[in-house]
Amino acid sequence: MNATIADSIYHALSEQIVTGALPAGEKLRQDHIARAFDTSHVPVREALLRLEAHGLAISEPRRGTRVSALNPSEIREVIEMRVALEVLALTHGIARFSKTDMAEAEAARQACDAAEDMASWERNNRAFHRVLLAPCQMPRLLASIDDLHIASARHLFANWQHQWRPRIDQDHAALLRAIGNQDASAACEILRRHLRRVR
Repeated sequence: MNATIADSIYHALSEQIVTGALPAGEKLRQDHIARAFDTSHVPVREALLRLEAHGLAISEPRRGTRVSALNPSEIREVIEMRVALEVLALTHGIARFSKTDMAEAEAARQACDAAEDMASWERNNRAFHRVLLAPCQMPRLLASIDDLHIASARHLFANWQHQWRPRIDQDHAALLRAIGNQDASAACEILRRHLRRVR
């Protein structure tokens, strides 16, 4: 049961940190969080450790746990790492892409295109990329990509939230066409171009 509560706390806090609702430097007080979720300190500590592991929080002796600072200079590194690792995952997964995967990816693509606010677009965009890459069946690689998605999302909300507009993502549609045709080189090239656009 504690694991489920810890999951809920982690997901709630991570979303608030990613969207900027909890700003960098904000103290994450265990007692306040425990009260808010009507739980003991044990799942709160577990959730805070997960936030630290994903780079969203930092623990300092005698100062407690705070939301980690956002370093604007890291976005280029994050994008280049995403290009390298996501293309690697897609390369290994494209041959295993099933009809179910295609249906899930198409649903996430449509949800992205229909999103009317940045938070729901970002959630669906992350889901779309996860579905594309999951068939590689390489858990360590996917865990690293998940961390990069979190870092990307924080930068997006910090820098582009006011410029965001609903739109149809042509790259997503093109990616699915290339994957449907089992054209790995085209799919990887579209993905590279798509990820570098953020920069």
